[in-house]
Amino acid sequence: MIRRALIVILAAALGAAVLFWATLPDVRPLARSWPATTAFMERRKAELAKRGESTRLDWTPVPLARIAPDLQRAVVAAEDSRFFEHGGVDWEAMRGALETNWEKGRLKVGGSTITQQLAKNLYLSPARTPWRKLRELAIAKRLESQLSKKRILELYLNVIELGPRTYGVEAAARRYMGVSARDLSREQAATLAAMIPSPRLYDLQRHPERVKRRADRILRWM
Repeated sequence: MIRRALIVILAAALGAAVLFWATLPDVRPLARSWPATTAFMERRKAELAKRGESTRLDWTPVPLARIAPDLQRAVVAAEDSRFFEHGGVDWEAMRGALETNWEKGRLKVGGSTITQQLAKNLYLSPARTPWRKLRELAIAKRLESQLSKKRILELYLNVIELGPRTYGVEAAARRYMGVSARDLSREQAATLAAMIPSPRLYDLQRHPERVKRRADRILRWM
């Protein structure tokens, strides 16, 4: 009886594992083409439609060569300083985040890498559940196995939300700075990078001083 129960449990676990991996997205096309949309963009469109507003988003993907090196450095410094060293998941940063959250008694620090954030933006929801986090980790590893670091960074810079209806650094640079992403100054690059964690909390138009304080820290990190 016990042996049969163990066999059933193992079979169920194996089936769940197979189903989990089988339902992960195929990221290989991203090596050659831009995504048509992202999960976060579709979520925002649904919110706009629910309010009876236009669902038009400002999004202009550009290659990494058309993004200022200072902006690339600012984003890596601010969001994932070990980006070029880890394999998609920074276990050291995750452990530190878990310890901080445990001490504070609430989920405040994420510890997600740029690759994990890209996985979440492309395919998942912002819900902080164990299942979503598990899928995020698996997709991040898949992205790292199929795409180069430069391509992952390129995609990330082009899909992140940077204000109302504004996605990607090209649209954000033109909206806030009046220049293209390739022409951003070092200070402008740090300012855009400062907005990434929460474009609503770090809103350049509503909370310029808050954004400037974070931008100043990023300039020091750079």
